[in-house]
This record gives sequence, C-alpha cells and structure tokens, in this order.
Amino acid sequence: MPSSPGDRFLALGDSYTIGEAVAAADRWPVRLAAALRERGVAIGNPRIVARTGWTVAELAAAIERAALAPGYALVSLSIGVNDQYRGYPLAEFRERYPALLELAADLAGAAARVLVVSIPDWSATPFAGGDPRGRERIAIELASYNDLVRGLSLAAGAVYADITPATRAMADDPALVAADGLHPSAPMYARWVAQLEPIARRMLSEKRPSCR
Repeated sequence: MPSSPGDRFLALGDSYTIGEAVAAADRWPVRLAAALRERGVAIGNPRIVARTGWTVAELAAAIERAALAPGYALVSLSIGVNDQYRGYPLAEFRERYPALLELAADLAGAAARVLVVSIPDWSATPFAGGDPRGRERIAIELASYNDLVRGLSLAAGAVYADITPATRAMADDPALVAADGLHPSAPMYARWVAQLEPIARRMLSEKRPSCR
C-alpha cells in the first residue's frame, strides 16, 4: 500500500530494528505499523534504515547517504548497543548522539515525532554468557548508555520508550530469544509492540507541528 506524506514511518537503528534472526514480517517496526492500522491509525509500512552491527556514527552516515526527504509522520530511533558492545567510550557516544537526534527530528519535522526506543538488555541472553566482561558488567554498561540516551532524548523533546525491563525476561524464557542466542525472537518483539503501540498512537494523534 503506497504511503502518503502524512503517514510515512521511518525506522532508524541496528540489528534490533532490522530484525536480525526473525522474518521480515516480525520486525518490530513492521508489527508496530500493523498494530497502529488495526487501531484505525493511517500509517504506512516503515522505511527501515538499519543494519546489524551499526553504531551511532555508522547510522548517522547511512542516513546522510540515503538522502531521505523530510515529512515523516513518525521516526523511531533505536541505536547504541554496538557502541557499548565494541567498548567505545561513553563520552564519545555522548558527543555523537545529539546530532543523530537532530537528524531524526529534521526528518520528522519536530522532535516530538521521534520515538526513541531504549537499548535491550542483552546481558540476559545466552550469548552474553560467553562474553569475558560477564553479565553484570554488560548490564551496568547498558544501564549507563540507556541513562544517557534517555536524558539526551528527553532534553531534545523526543519521546522515550523504555523496553529494557521487558527484555530481561529473555533470561528465564528461551522462547523470547532467537535461534542465534542473542537477538529477540518474534514473541519478544510482540511484547515491545504492545508497549510501543499506545505511545506511537498518542504521538500521531497530536496535532502535527508545522515545519519551519
């Protein structure tokens, strides 16, 4: 179904946004758009700009290369896990992230149309058991990244959704983890969508701000 300029949805991110290890139909942005339509919201299928392994710098470069046209009704942003995984300094992330938020806000016409999704807690996955840092250290590092993402996002006027607590259920339920032992499964993404749908619906119901 073609999308009109008023109902375009752009999903920016990394492996979680592209849905590594799940079918395309089970990617959470795709499922979110479908859930919104079921509630009567006119939203098209998402344009996804995401790739497994991308850091905040790599995503920003990809957005620039994509030459995206502004006017998206909703822009989601989920990034940072690979900066943490690679052990990059948090200070470096703090310097780069605001520019990415600004890019997302420009594409949406306003920061209030940017839905920032927190970084999942992958310390709860089987994959984390083989990481030399250990589960506790990984969880601490992720908490620091998420605290920063939350603070910067809210300061910029974006909407922040904390799905991290829900992802900790992966430690107790193997069905919530994909076959690769690291990424969320389709049922886990369904839980994200249940949390994100009312937030996105509220964002889309508010009067769209005028672009400058």
